[in-house]
Parts: sequence; structure tokens; C-alpha cells
Amino acid sequence: MFTGIVQEIGEVEEVQPAENGARIVVRMPALAPEVAMGDSVNVNGTCLTAVELGPERIAFEAMGETLARTTTGALASGAPVNLEPALRPTDRMGGHVVQGHVDAVGTVAAIRADGIAMVITITAPPAITRYVVEKGSIAVNGVSLTVSQVVAEGFEIWLIPHTCEVTTFGSIKMGDGVNLEVDIYAKYVEKFAAERDHAAGN
Repeated sequence: MFTGIVQEIGEVEEVQPAENGARIVVRMPALAPEVAMGDSVNVNGTCLTAVELGPERIAFEAMGETLARTTTGALASGAPVNLEPALRPTDRMGGHVVQGHVDAVGTVAAIRADGIAMVITITAPPAITRYVVEKGSIAVNGVSLTVSQVVAEGFEIWLIPHTCEVTTFGSIKMGDGVNLEVDIYAKYVEKFAAERDHAAGN
């Protein structure tokens, strides 16, 4: 489990295609010493498992399903990635509950400045937007963010300069794909409500 608070911007050093998957080497000098074999790390919103350790580099394996359903399949050497190690029991919950299970890939449709803030509009499929509410939480490329408003076919997020400095949002561009994970509690509420209505005969 993660909180969506990025702790380092890493850099993809190598992507090695494998049978129905890939091996991805990420340079992450600040976090690498903390990672143990088999640990989960949130890489741009996707939970990946460490399979080879180094003092400044960690190798991860991604299966075909992950590559097909996230932006991980489009990663190339030199790409910056948001990184967060798994939450420890003693850590502060600075963001919201993030699983690293990407629900869909959205697209950056617009970027504008509003005072000190960067305002980003992201389009997303209906399967995602049904769970998106104004002032609710959403993880975008592994970053815990607040939805400023819901718009046609997507939503807006507002970023302060600090967020742009410590995440990859500082270099994001129009048309970029982004990994989206909705608030898991919204899914549970929907499921429980559907089961209640079914039991009531509605």
C-alpha cells in the first residue's frame, strides 16, 4: 500500500523486453538503499516488484498485463518516473490510500497557469469518471491529488509549484498518457450499495 506522496523522481536506465513482459531498470539513488528483494515500489502509479538490487539502481519485472493496461509499456531509457516505497506502519498517511493498481490510462488534454498553480485537464474513460467527484482523491502517475472539478469526459487538478518540482508533473506535456487509480473506497461503496439494492429487490 502507498499514500501517493512521491519520495524521489527516478530515471529509467534500461527496458529489456522479455517473453510477455519486460525488465525495467530504474536509477533511484535516494531510495535504492532502502529497497529489499521482493519489495513493492510505486513506479509512476504502478506497483512493481524489485527483482535485482544495486546501490543506486533497482530492476523490476512487469508482466504483459501491466504493460498493456498502464503507461509502463511506453517507458524508455531516460524517462523520469515518480517513485514511492511501500507504506510502513509508522509512516504518516500524507495522501490517501493508493494500491498501485492502475484502473485506466488517461490523457492530458489541457495545461494552463492560474497564478502560482498549474491546472491540468485529464480525459478519462467513463469507467473511471463514474468514481471521480469534486474535492475527492485520485492518484495520477502515483501522485495523490485532489479533483478540483469534474468536466466533460474527465476532470481537472490544480498543482502547487512544490508538487511540480518534486514529481514528474514539472515536465508533463499535452497528449501525455497518465496512469489513473480511483479511490478504492468509492468502488467498495458502489459494490455494497448494489448488493443492498439487489437484496431489497430494487
